[in-house]
Amino acid sequence: MNAAIKNNFRGKITWSVTSCLMIAALACVSFSARAQKRESSALSDDKGKFVITVNGAAVGTEDFSIVRAGNDWIARGTTELHTGPDVSRVTGELKLNGSVQPLQYVCSTGTGKKITSTTMFAGANAHITLDLGEGKAPIRQDFTFAAPVVVLDNNLYYQYEILARAYDWKAGGVQTFAVFIPQEQAPGTITAESGAPMTIDGVKYEQLTMRTPDLEVTIYLDSAHRLMRLVVPASKAEIRRQ
Repeated sequence: MNAAIKNNFRGKITWSVTSCLMIAALACVSFSARAQKRESSALSDDKGKFVITVNGAAVGTEDFSIVRAGNDWIARGTTELHTGPDVSRVTGELKLNGSVQPLQYVCSTGTGKKITSTTMFAGANAHITLDLGEGKAPIRQDFTFAAPVVVLDNNLYYQYEILARAYDWKAGGVQTFAVFIPQEQAPGTITAESGAPMTIDGVKYEQLTMRTPDLEVTIYLDSAHRLMRLVVPASKAEIRRQ
């Protein structure tokens, strides 16, 4: 995909958390043996709204929900970002099985002509179809992972709650995840590590920190592992549940 298409498809906010997670040109991602045997926390229904701030100023919101669909789960989120007079919108719907593994992911951006990507997961394989909304044949690409993958797409922060459910809290310590960013069509790896419970503004949170060589993101969760806050110190960006 050429640079112009990629720039059009990704979010317009340059500090986008998950954009920094991209590790290009990887077709296979290594996993530790412990990560392959990870026992996932159960998903549960959740619904809410996040307020997105940079340097303390509100720049957008995300409405999201996680609901049971038979034996599977559907997690949806819609983010609106304000850059001056312009508003950019991205919507993502993620279908997961009971083990918190992705089955299908559909993402669309734009308010007029929409760009849509659909990713189908089958075990360690992912097939993505990208429709640029121009009436042309969609772009198709396949990816293979060494183990199941976590979806963390650009500017869709409810997916960090999914990651928190995939983390094995009983085992604790540093755990390695394969990660896929559909808007970037890029796989990579991240590590996640739980920290000691922390009290902020009189509220007690569980914390989970995710790292790449270039980025550190800390999320704060309630006792049910619902995402309440997300902080990116290097970007002075913060996401809070309203």
